[in-house]
Amino acid sequence: MSAPAPGNATVGAQAGGGGHGAAGGATSSVDHDVVNKILSHYLLIVLGAVSAALFIWRFTTVLVRYVRTVTCLHNDQQRYFARPSHKYSWFQKNILYAPIFSKRHNREFQISSALNVGTLPSRFQLLFLLAYLGTNVAFCVMTIDFSGPLAQVAALIRNRTGYLAVVNMIPLFLMAGRNNPLINLLGISFDTFNLLHRWFGRIVMLESVAHTVAWLVGNASKNGWSAAFNTALTVKFLMWGFISTCAMIALCIQASSIFRHAYYETFKVAHIALAILAVLGLWYHLDIKKLPQLKYLYAVCALWIFDRAARFLRIGYRNIGAGGTKTLVEALPGGACRVTVTMARPWDFRPGQHAYLYMPSIGFWQSHPFTVAWSDEAEQLDGEKGLPMDRHDVLYQKKTSVSFIIRGRTGFTGALYSRAAANPDGKLVTRCLVEGPYRGSQQLHSYGTVMLFAGGVGVTQAVPHVRDLVAGYSNGTVAARKVIMVWVIQTPEHLEWIRPWMTEILAMEKRREVLKIMLFVSRPRSTKEIHSPSSTVQMFPGRPNIDTLLGMEMENQVGTMAVSVCGPGALSDEVRRAVRNKQYNGAVDFVEEAFSW
Repeated sequence: MSAPAPGNATVGAQAGGGGHGAAGGATSSVDHDVVNKILSHYLLIVLGAVSAALFIWRFTTVLVRYVRTVTCLHNDQQRYFARPSHKYSWFQKNILYAPIFSKRHNREFQISSALNVGTLPSRFQLLFLLAYLGTNVAFCVMTIDFSGPLAQVAALIRNRTGYLAVVNMIPLFLMAGRNNPLINLLGISFDTFNLLHRWFGRIVMLESVAHTVAWLVGNASKNGWSAAFNTALTVKFLMWGFISTCAMIALCIQASSIFRHAYYETFKVAHIALAILAVLGLWYHLDIKKLPQLKYLYAVCALWIFDRAARFLRIGYRNIGAGGTKTLVEALPGGACRVTVTMARPWDFRPGQHAYLYMPSIGFWQSHPFTVAWSDEAEQLDGEKGLPMDRHDVLYQKKTSVSFIIRGRTGFTGALYSRAAANPDGKLVTRCLVEGPYRGSQQLHSYGTVMLFAGGVGVTQAVPHVRDLVAGYSNGTVAARKVIMVWVIQTPEHLEWIRPWMTEILAMEKRREVLKIMLFVSRPRSTKEIHSPSSTVQMFPGRPNIDTLLGMEMENQVGTMAVSVCGPGALSDEVRRAVRNKQYNGAVDFVEEAFSW
């Protein structure tokens, strides 16, 4: 049988008894095979053009920040950079930083404590997704004469949607990778690519279903539905395509937020297994007939292999040699634990970096991402090694320790906290493999005023920036003249999470000249718990009024202002709203650190 199968994305196969792009011997003045190839290439060109535009934006932004940093190193006023641009402020308020509607973006739609249906994309992300979806819909129907015979129209739609589905799998798999080169090249976070990955997956699934249904309709119009399904399930070429389509549908169902959040560990395993099944089914589907779309699948497989190999090499390089990694887990008040890993090799730490932790004794196959909260380097004395003779010996004697704050909830994090808390001293020594570091958030060296909002364990993103900026101010290497950290916690005992690190920061040179810390305790047990140690470290009961705090700091703003937030979705949305409302009051940029899953 020569008709193409309902595969995940096949194309260009001959329709029952007809030539390429035709059905039942019907002919057309348009060479649809050529059109399919051209439109598929156009789809990649569209994505390439968008990437090029984003790269130019990224390059321009980096250049502007560099010039601003150099210009402001010895300028304590920075008045020029504090003035807003009316047009750019409008763009940031209404497009770049805007949620779809008035406020809600990162706050999840919660059904219960265990179930939610996810978050909304930003307005800018939505515009891109709608434009790309519209492009795919247009490409699916262009040059097709819908007034022709049903079998012929179905064959044309079948071939077109199959072609586009395979091509869309290339960016789909690229965006799923932890080692996606576009993350650093374009300055786009993994969280954003993760969102795009989910929506591109839905596009691939819809095109795969359209491909399958088009074949079934075309075949059923001549042979009946019973014969069409029987053919799809018995002819090997068609059967593998049908399996691939079913795997794609299952992928989209189980990857929906409500299932992903409720059974995350199970979701990850099932997602990988179904993805392998979808690709395997598609491979056989294309290979049996030697269809030209197989070359696109080579690229898909190459991307997957590259990402897995890079992850494996990262783990090996960071954890093997020099005695390996050593891990200490400390149970802390408030259901959190501090994980400190002494690395086998030095680590070039930068604020905002994250890493994936593997703890075989807690979750054998699982890896979870966490922000690196602190990093230290110490000399590793080794009598046998003697004095360092070259650069290699110096690096050998340096031991890097990285620390994470992990809030115990369900699954892996809950088990980790329980294991540590069960010990008499609240400490657990275990084996941990670290995969990282992965890209940190943008550096804040070029901003004269930096305001860091954090909620709960989101403080792990703020603390490294505070240390980095205070040290840079003391050394005269950053533009920062005012650094304000606002941390919202439930009880004062949560201060214990970062106490040793804040003690070190508060002892840094010139800290009082640049740093102010504001602590808000949302659920104090007594007013006696609320006391401010000094004018630069203040504690308040309740939740902060973001608008008021931001307005106060902007009254005496120095240079361009950066406002960063990391914490619960409600806090992020509130800070985003406040920044958008202040766009015309001064030059202010918004940086949101989030990791949706």
